[in-house]
Amino acid sequence: MEIMETASGEMQQVRITVDGGKASLRIGGIDYSRVVSGYTIHQQAGQAPDVVIQLAKGRNSPDFDGYARVAVGVPYEPGPAAAHFLSAIDAGLLEKAALARPDLDGGPHGFTKAVLAQLQQWARGEFDQVQEMS
Repeated sequence: MEIMETASGEMQQVRITVDGGKASLRIGGIDYSRVVSGYTIHQQAGQAPDVVIQLAKGRNSPDFDGYARVAVGVPYEPGPAAAHFLSAIDAGLLEKAALARPDLDGGPHGFTKAVLAQLQQWARGEFDQVQEMS
């Protein structure tokens, strides 16, 4: 999740009340309950609390009434990270690794499945096969 913060150090009045299974969230006196479906309150001892608001379906949490820095959670877009990861892949090494996979089959799209499986393995940080091929 990408966090978009309010202006640095700017505190806003936050009031969260829970009545049964329904929560009400007000920031600066404005009710955001209809557009907010989740939030997180985090506070370190001696520090002002941080409230992260999620604009997606979420859960309710306990009541809160006080001042906090407010950040809005934006759903994470994996595209830029995936593009960065893929730009670092050596095509020849990927082809060799995919062809050497024990799960490579001769069925429809078998090679493509092997390439995707190899990329997933590397994305998880599993590079054993790379060292063996070097």
